[in-house]
Amino acid sequence: MLPVSNGPTTMSSARIRFALLALAVGGFGIGTTEFAAMGLLPQIATDLFPALSSTDPEQANARAGLVISAYALGVVVGAPTINSMVARFRRDRVLVVLAIAFTLMNLAAALAPSFELILLFRFLAGIPHGAYFGLAALVAAKLMGPGRRAQGVALAMAGLTVANVIGVPLATVIGQAFGWRVAFVLVAVVFAVATVAIWFAVPRVDGSPEQTMRRELTVFRNGRVWFALITGCIVLGGLFAVYTYLAPITTELAGLPEGAVPWVLATVGLGMTIGNLVGGRVADWSVMKALFGFAFLMLLSLAGFALTAQWPVTLFLFTFAIGFATQGLGPTIQTRLMDVAGDSQAIAAGLIHSALNVGNALGAYFGGVAIAAGLGYSSPAVVGMGLTVAGIAVAALGYVLERRGVLGPTR
Repeated sequence: MLPVSNGPTTMSSARIRFALLALAVGGFGIGTTEFAAMGLLPQIATDLFPALSSTDPEQANARAGLVISAYALGVVVGAPTINSMVARFRRDRVLVVLAIAFTLMNLAAALAPSFELILLFRFLAGIPHGAYFGLAALVAAKLMGPGRRAQGVALAMAGLTVANVIGVPLATVIGQAFGWRVAFVLVAVVFAVATVAIWFAVPRVDGSPEQTMRRELTVFRNGRVWFALITGCIVLGGLFAVYTYLAPITTELAGLPEGAVPWVLATVGLGMTIGNLVGGRVADWSVMKALFGFAFLMLLSLAGFALTAQWPVTLFLFTFAIGFATQGLGPTIQTRLMDVAGDSQAIAAGLIHSALNVGNALGAYFGGVAIAAGLGYSSPAVVGMGLTVAGIAVAALGYVLERRGVLGPTR
């Protein structure tokens, strides 16, 4: 394992890229397992609820959406719990353990015989998610050094965005051809590869021996942290209200064949990949301007989607725009949390993923409620607009309170 000092790293640029690539492989697996279920939602619904799917496919899809919500809730529980417990330990070793857990839980979900067990293993698979990305962000920021932290966070998240370009569409194609369970087995294989890559490529990065779980949990007394978390939760819920149901939106609303679904997902992923890199650079310039800018772009993109998703050209255009705006917010909010968390860096780095997956669960749930209520497949985008407006309002309130000194000094 490559050595690294506790101060600024003296590793060569090639070795830093090697370590970041290993972290990205794990992110690739996480992105694939999180979002592939959305692309395969009709297949999951048909497999688990065959009778309901034949009589009421909208209800079946809405019920199958619980598979997505279960994973999201696992992230919500796991990020603060694991990150606060492991702050003292070597971060490279913890990342290896988390990658092993991903491998086992995804394999278990693929092999589970009942809907209830699938929900359980999806929940357990979500638990390491936030902890992995939180620690990966801290390691990447350390490797990149001062002044390039947001870019480091973006690079650590690059695997997640690339997964939406390659991993999710490929898993969707495989799932459509051979069944969604085969796709989940392949995801477990990706995690096995990530485990080996992290073991050999990521240098030794010590934790904070003085940190205790109790000390890490003091982050919840920080008002600026709460505003950042709530903003991320609500705004990113707008993405998942739409993304969860992109497969039936593509086939039922836009009238495209099933084979077009992977291409739509890849378009979202391309937008995410570019947005992630742009967001990292913009956030290094101004975190708050980046936050409001990408949030308003998200709102406009959802509005365009709601009005025009029935036309294939605009379906692709606005799914790209939604992906771009969403992932531009990713490194922005992550960096904001690192700025305001004080000594509780480990738990704060993971909490953003709890917040985002509360948004995942909320978006998937309320989007499903709108569809099940008979409002049509464009209604999730309207739900997403409402969530985004609420998130912008929370961010604006937090900014005003901080400027007035109520929440502490402005960063």
